[in-house]
Amino acid sequence: MRDITYIDKFREGLQNFHKSSDVGIMGILNVTPDSFYDGGVNLSVDAAIASGLKMKRDGADIIDIGGASSRPGSQSINASEEWARVEPVIHGLLDSAPEMNISIDTYRAEVARKAVEAGAVLINDISAGSLDPELLYAAGEADVPYVLMHMRGRPDNMQIDPSYRDVVSEVKEWFKLKIAELSEAGVNDVIIDPGFGFGKRQEDNYALLNNLSEFSELDLPILVGIRRKSMIYNALDCKPSEALNGTTVNHAWALERGASLLRVHDIREAREVVVLHHHLCNVKSIEKEK
Repeated sequence: MRDITYIDKFREGLQNFHKSSDVGIMGILNVTPDSFYDGGVNLSVDAAIASGLKMKRDGADIIDIGGASSRPGSQSINASEEWARVEPVIHGLLDSAPEMNISIDTYRAEVARKAVEAGAVLINDISAGSLDPELLYAAGEADVPYVLMHMRGRPDNMQIDPSYRDVVSEVKEWFKLKIAELSEAGVNDVIIDPGFGFGKRQEDNYALLNNLSEFSELDLPILVGIRRKSMIYNALDCKPSEALNGTTVNHAWALERGASLLRVHDIREAREVVVLHHHLCNVKSIEKEK
């Protein structure tokens, strides 16, 4: 487990992403055979470690490692198999790059506990504890930051006729309730994620993106994961592999509306968006001072 000094430094970095235009990049490292975009690419430990190190060189601030796909229709595996996939990758990356910030993408308390013990400094839970209520308490005990993502339903049924009266206000109120629940479990460092594509229609996804600034009243870092998702490739009538330009446009839109972190496959391209947005923000600040 990382020492408290390292974790506190990581917390400070998250707050910097939240309070400034220096937005963070979270690189996605799926060690799964069936993720929607990169499934099967990193099945060998050596390939996964090489991918993670390249992400860091390309500018990723956090590497988010996942061993179980949340894609609708994906293969269900148990906690032991999930941990067997991610454990050697976590150890291999930290052996090669001890200063790397690793996040564990899991909804299982057992996997989260082991990952933090192995050196992860962030828990990224798509289920907000709904698939394993013990995970909230595991996060509190570990005393590391936690990503709270909104999902209506479960991965196997979330896209079966989802509907909202007002998706922005409903997701915001849900966040308020869950943040209070997390506080009771001892989790106080929370990053919120609106959950694009998780129990949302196309119009819901774009309503959330267009109104992302509404979530700033919660005064928490906002993670946006929209890379190459169906909200982009369906709108453009293209394949996920052809959705990079659309992803870049939506990333720029998200940054203008207060995103603190981007969760991405394409690190270099996302970093370029962040750098240019930072320059634009600096120009705006100078113009205001005139």
